[in-house]
Amino acid sequence: MPDRPEIEAGLGPVARITAMRGGDLSQVFRVELADGSLAVAKTGPLVAREARMLRAMARAGAPCPRVLSLRGNLLLMEHLAETPTPRWNSLGAALRTLHARIGTTYGWEEDYAFGPARLPNTPCADWPEFWATRRLLAWPEALPMAISRRVERLCARICGLLPRTPPPALLHGDLWAGNVLFTRNGAALIDPACYHGDPEADLAMLHLFGQPGAGFADGYGALPEGWPERRPIYQIWPALVHLRLFGESYRGLTARLLDAAGA
Repeated sequence: MPDRPEIEAGLGPVARITAMRGGDLSQVFRVELADGSLAVAKTGPLVAREARMLRAMARAGAPCPRVLSLRGNLLLMEHLAETPTPRWNSLGAALRTLHARIGTTYGWEEDYAFGPARLPNTPCADWPEFWATRRLLAWPEALPMAISRRVERLCARICGLLPRTPPPALLHGDLWAGNVLFTRNGAALIDPACYHGDPEADLAMLHLFGQPGAGFADGYGALPEGWPERRPIYQIWPALVHLRLFGESYRGLTARLLDAAGA
């Protein structure tokens, strides 16, 4: 449970704090203030980095929770009320807006992590090199040896498989349906792991554990030629993260994606 005095120092008197459905790597709470308004409190060692990412997405014009206060390991955010009917075209438009913010290189100003799975973000001028060294080969020692060797073989020829210099778009970085909220104003993006890279990386993950609904493609727009061949290469990364965090149940998925990528 977050510290009530810390919340009150940032937002004012609190009436009630209730645990919310959150991720596996942090704790999230619904905060009802004495005046009846709502906020969200999130605790964890990397919430300051998340706050900087949320602010970057907001500056890009992408819909996301507004950062209300940051106090050490406590992040206080705007509460967004969900609606039962998703508007998938609004998610496509939100991502198009996010991806329109172009950086100067690939990477981010600081590293991030999903629990023990570190995400190195040291900037790099070459996109295939970034994807190979900062993502697919971020921690080969933590993977089953057979999987690690296949990933290494793929990375040895990755320069011929991915575009060398796609626009370094601002990416969400952990884009799946659980990190999208649908409100009366449309889709909003939560729980980012931002960096600059090929927009197809975000889209590939969004299509890994499900499919966005009708209207998404219209909202986002056309993809560059050759995207079906590149998609499994981008999907291998989140599969590796799940394999490391949640174990053998994700080994089959990882192997199938490596097959699809020709590794």
